[in-house]
Amino acid sequence: MRTIDKNTIQSYQNHIYTQEKSQNTIDKYIRDIRTFTAWLQTQEQKDITKECVIRYKEHLEAKYMPSSANSMLIALNGFFGYTGWHDCFVTIFKTQPNHIYAQEKEMMRAEYEKLIATAKENGNLRLAMIIEIIGSTGMRISELASVTVEAVGTGKISISCKGKHREIYLVHKLKMKLLDYCKKKGIRSGAVFITKNGNPVDRSNIWTEMKKNAEKAGVALEKAFPHNLRHFFARVYYSIHKNISQLADILGHSSINTTRIYLATTEEDHVKKLERLDLVV
Repeated sequence: MRTIDKNTIQSYQNHIYTQEKSQNTIDKYIRDIRTFTAWLQTQEQKDITKECVIRYKEHLEAKYMPSSANSMLIALNGFFGYTGWHDCFVTIFKTQPNHIYAQEKEMMRAEYEKLIATAKENGNLRLAMIIEIIGSTGMRISELASVTVEAVGTGKISISCKGKHREIYLVHKLKMKLLDYCKKKGIRSGAVFITKNGNPVDRSNIWTEMKKNAEKAGVALEKAFPHNLRHFFARVYYSIHKNISQLADILGHSSINTTRIYLATTEEDHVKKLERLDLVV
């Protein structure tokens, strides 16, 4: 009988760590495996078989969007490959790339500026600076730990992720604002964005603060999350420079196809383009 216990999960976690996966990727893989084991507890059959995994796949199809379900299945297939349960592999759902997204999710410049202004008005200068640095550089929220006083002084942030290295450059105005922030907060070295205990801020800290700030700013909560700021940067950059290859390098994407997702048009813009064709007689 094949089952998954804590020791097996820990062993797999150690394995993917040695593959130099990012911490966020590791956390997601382990979370997805635990989601599967939790579902398994609700089933009469506890033994992990191909038939069992197919039922789980059907469960995911009913509950999640195809992209989310696929990411969970990919994590599970990776685990099965590690344990040698190759007969449990399942295929992922076939999807067609969708380069149109809902208008209500698009961050507008006025909203971006309003989020920054509201954070400042409420005395949360740290959040204001985090919104501004992500929005003006396109860096990932997980990369904030690399923003140190020393790096800001050079005007260049060195990022290492998944064996890849890239540089994030700070425009002069942003550099001076960050140095002024450090001076006001008494931060002389190390990470710029830290908690009261001196630890680097994490994703949960920022998510919670952004949601509260968005409510005060009158910005839709659907737009108020860190990764949306990265999309905002990408769209603004591309609207000016029209260079997707360079944008992919700035964002740290291995594939331009990933960057294209960031440049998806809104439903409203898509309809306008269709109307300009004037093909309805």
